[in-house]
Amino acid sequence: MLLNSAARSLARQARYTASSRLFASLAPYEEYGKSVFKGTVADSYLKKHGASVDVLKDPNWTTDHADTVAKAVLDWAADNGANTYCHWFQPMAASGVRHGQSGQVQNMMMKFDDESGEVAWDFKGKTLVKGETDGSSYPNGNLRATHQAGGYLAVDTSSPIFLRGDTIFIPSCLVSYYGKALDEKTPLLRANEALNKEGTRLLKHLGFEAGSVKTNIGLEQEFFLVQREDFYRRPDLQLTGRTIMGKNAPRGQEMCDHYMAPPSTATPALACMQEIQEECWKMGIPLKTRHREVAPNQYEFAPLFGTNTTQIDQNLMVMQIIEEIAPRHGLVALLQEKPFNDVNGSGKHNNWSIATGCGVHLLEPDDINKATGSSDAFPVIMSAIIAACDEHGDLARMAIASPGNDFRLGACEAPPAIFSTYLGDDMTFYLEHFKDGKGEAPYAPNKKLLDLGTSSVLPFEVPAEDRNRTSPFPYGGSRFEFRAVGSSQNVSMVNTVLNAITAEKFAYISDRIEAGEKAADVARDLLKKHWKVIFNGDNYCEEAQKELTDRGVWRIDSGVEAIQTLTSEKNVALFEKLGVMSGDECVARAAVLHDHYTGTVEMEGLVMIDMIQQHVIPSVKKAGEGPLDDLNKAVTTLKDALAAIHAAESSYEKAQLARVLRLETMIDIRAVCDAAEEVVPAEDWTLATYKELLFLDSHCDYSADYE
Repeated sequence: MLLNSAARSLARQARYTASSRLFASLAPYEEYGKSVFKGTVADSYLKKHGASVDVLKDPNWTTDHADTVAKAVLDWAADNGANTYCHWFQPMAASGVRHGQSGQVQNMMMKFDDESGEVAWDFKGKTLVKGETDGSSYPNGNLRATHQAGGYLAVDTSSPIFLRGDTIFIPSCLVSYYGKALDEKTPLLRANEALNKEGTRLLKHLGFEAGSVKTNIGLEQEFFLVQREDFYRRPDLQLTGRTIMGKNAPRGQEMCDHYMAPPSTATPALACMQEIQEECWKMGIPLKTRHREVAPNQYEFAPLFGTNTTQIDQNLMVMQIIEEIAPRHGLVALLQEKPFNDVNGSGKHNNWSIATGCGVHLLEPDDINKATGSSDAFPVIMSAIIAACDEHGDLARMAIASPGNDFRLGACEAPPAIFSTYLGDDMTFYLEHFKDGKGEAPYAPNKKLLDLGTSSVLPFEVPAEDRNRTSPFPYGGSRFEFRAVGSSQNVSMVNTVLNAITAEKFAYISDRIEAGEKAADVARDLLKKHWKVIFNGDNYCEEAQKELTDRGVWRIDSGVEAIQTLTSEKNVALFEKLGVMSGDECVARAAVLHDHYTGTVEMEGLVMIDMIQQHVIPSVKKAGEGPLDDLNKAVTTLKDALAAIHAAESSYEKAQLARVLRLETMIDIRAVCDAAEEVVPAEDWTLATYKELLFLDSHCDYSADYE
């Protein structure tokens, strides 16, 4: 099976190279974007029905032009071989368990003609803009019940309809009969509205009439690739996405030899990544960058940036495509944050920026100061974000409390669970002078010239600021990068929080300006009050972490406790004031997240029991050596812990017990299992080892006997 898979991958790569990789030519990419209903593609079909792409720019098309758009979408679908549609939505708590992290019911766009009995197309405006489903069968935090099950779907006009295979996907929101959010997307759209409202309001006070304000994001997607035949020998990877036991291989990432190393044609990884990119480009997803990451068998894709709703929708499809294409190459993609112990885990850096509808960047000093005609504009905006980071660091920590991040935060692979921000020395100096009233000179970062001492390489400029990869939220020149986001996450909550806390501070500044204060004075006051959240040092350093903790910067080590902050009085008031979530929605979402955490741990605990009983104990018995008594005791301990979780009353209490089981009990039991693996002969050990799982370059028989 492996050789056949290898042969297919090589043949596919050969066809790709021969037919597609034409240098200095865009001919291979003429199909790019034709699977997305927007721009020139949408315009050409809408014009056939007396409209143009301009109707899609106004959300009111869902009431004023729904039938026209539906006709155009149907023509486009039929021309591309599609005959099926679905309202494509994003249930809560999907990471790590739900393939594609989306929900959909696929319906054919056809019917039997009543008179002739022949097949006819059937897709109307009312079908396009609205749908209905069972809202009680998705995680909902008691917002729905079997006797109150209605879930309603409405098209999200901010993200384009797209096509894959025989199906068109209509990005949609899922809400209850009473309008309560049952999905990831709805709170984000509300937070976008809040930021738009308060952003344009503040800019007007600063001297700039902006038609709209939006956030753009770029999402870097990390993942692992392992051989499929080894994956089938790991029940933990199959059912939970991570290894819950496994002795370290003699080699890890200590030589830093994998990061950005050449992609090897001797393994199927490169051909797999090429095919992923090709399919994404055809769908209008500009997956531009690919490279190896730090850990063995770890890789990364990065797209061009775009509006947050579109980028999130596209990222979910990227993750689904990665998982679906990998098996074609004899591989399995692991998107979980920490599939392997003692090597780096995977993240999804969320690069976040703010811009007006006309393209003025609020986090680019020269751009926003020029647009407003005020040198105070940029420091005012930065003061709002710095204050938001300090006051609402708990919400930022909540937004990244995915189960996999339990094992990833800190440890030289992701920022710790302390929410500070890095600005760099020049930006810090500039804002400090502004804060202290020492001058109003424009921000002018130093330029550094590097001379390598050789005529073969001319001196060249580098940024004045170094890169701080230890900071949770560093400023990178025109954007902030939220570095602690987990690789498997739907990042809607991350961006809901960033937009909401920024909008709240924009509103706060506007309120004080309207009360008679000067914008610069308000900004100075905020900077003085919240300066403690700025930290340009090494966040991995324990002394630095103690310093930040002593300062009073938000630190929540437990993801379970971070989730609970969603229901705090401060945070409920924030979301209710902005119209992002009601108190009921906050409580429900916290319960859903706690249940997701507990469910993840329960699966891991049950898998550990199975692996001990079905693999580790039989191997130890066959070898005649190993900690047999300790293994038997471990099974009893796991069963008792799971029973205690089931007996707990609330979702919060269950999650608290699950965290103890996962981060204390199961870690201790893992050590027992790994000790058994250490002494059992290789021929008697039935589970795939780290040595087999982690080194495609030296353990993959990709090209053998391919003739």
